[in-house]
Amino acid sequence: MQMLKNAILSKGKAINRDVLLVDSFLNHQVDVELMRHVGDAFAAYFAGRGITRVITIESSGIAPATFTALALGLPLVIMKKQTSRIMTGDLLQTTVRSFTKGTSYELTVKRQFLNPGEKVLLIDDFLASGEAAFGVLHLAREAGVQVAGVGIVIEKAFQAGHQRLVDAGIDVYSLARVKSMSENCIEFVD
Repeated sequence: MQMLKNAILSKGKAINRDVLLVDSFLNHQVDVELMRHVGDAFAAYFAGRGITRVITIESSGIAPATFTALALGLPLVIMKKQTSRIMTGDLLQTTVRSFTKGTSYELTVKRQFLNPGEKVLLIDDFLASGEAAFGVLHLAREAGVQVAGVGIVIEKAFQAGHQRLVDAGIDVYSLARVKSMSENCIEFVD
């Protein structure tokens, strides 16, 4: 998606070969016009697959997932990284290691928002090693839910996440695939 690539090149910043800062348009400040186009692109690609819900992980996946759910006319379920006193009831949880932060968190969702037999679409901001996506897949299996696909805004194609998901039988659609990064240099997969 050229509009997204242009935003990455003009507003993004490669901190090093592993970390891409996109807080000016994706996850601290949100370019809603860009996110509308992102949502439309995911909706067009995943249309007609019987998807019943869009799911994401807080917090950076919320904007693209919201616009995708809106374009598909579906509800959005946000999986939490932290529990709270009001997060009670029948919960599904799994531990996920964050590549960016180098820490682990408990990915949590209320079972009532994932009904057996449903088909869901995972939308997330980044794909690196695939740990977050595999956490979602684990919770989906526990709930008896099928993951119809994974939509990624920015994929670090030089890491193993994409291939791991494909090897697991998941359809992965990434809007911008970064081939390599270094300070002040970002290259995309053609």
